[in-house]
Amino acid sequence: MQFLIQDFFVPLQVKITIMMKRLTILVVLCLLVGLFCDAAPRRKKTRARKTARRTVKHVAKPLKLSVHDANPFKTCEDTCTHVHGIDVSHYQNDVFWNAVRDDTNMSYVYLKCTEGSDNQDPLYLRNLEMIRDRGLKVGSYHFFRPKVCLAQQMRNFRAQCLPSEQDLIPMLDVETTAGLSNEQFCDSLSKMLLLMEETYNQKPLVYTYRNFYNSHLKGRLDGYPLMIAMYSDEQPQLEDGRDYIIWQYTCKGRLAGIKGEVDKSRIVGDHSLTELYFVR
Repeated sequence: MQFLIQDFFVPLQVKITIMMKRLTILVVLCLLVGLFCDAAPRRKKTRARKTARRTVKHVAKPLKLSVHDANPFKTCEDTCTHVHGIDVSHYQNDVFWNAVRDDTNMSYVYLKCTEGSDNQDPLYLRNLEMIRDRGLKVGSYHFFRPKVCLAQQMRNFRAQCLPSEQDLIPMLDVETTAGLSNEQFCDSLSKMLLLMEETYNQKPLVYTYRNFYNSHLKGRLDGYPLMIAMYSDEQPQLEDGRDYIIWQYTCKGRLAGIKGEVDKSRIVGDHSLTELYFVR
């Protein structure tokens, strides 16, 4: 009987011990799970707070805007001491010249007057009158057609470009050889320049591109003032070392008073706008 009782209680004690161990393990696991669940939100909140702080810092940091970002109309002429100007034709449509005078630093305007033997810019006379009324210095230019009768081209230009209405010397726009050999082209150009000089009693300004000059005109325009076009951040260099008065630096300029793009230029070096004043 004694052995039976002992046999009964020994397995029972073993079972209780095993159950207690299991219960202990279960309690420990529950505590660990609870601690993990409690810590996870805190880590998320901490990350959220850090992210928020980073976001706030990013938003609060002032943006460094260039002059162009702040105002697309504000460019070199608003931040330098150069004398700037534009050339305008009917491609710019109706120009609000009050805005050009009051809201920009433009000092001179060259207007397209004529082209070839019989083409007149339809907005030339309107633009000329409005510019003169607003006190801007104005000059006029003719687009040269090398194969067209020179006398007819001169008559066309002279009929529109009256000396009494000009502040600046006339300009000849030279951009094409029209398929002529270089000798034929330069001969035609020289004769046209002489006609203009005889008509206005002063040498005209010659406008052309740097590459065109280097290919066709170097060494052939001595004595004539030049406007050279090259659209870059650096001033153009001519292969023959010729000096020039005006550099047209962009064909995509923006300007208050003008819808769309416009050609902009500036006086270079030690030159001054007075060198281009029309002498009567």
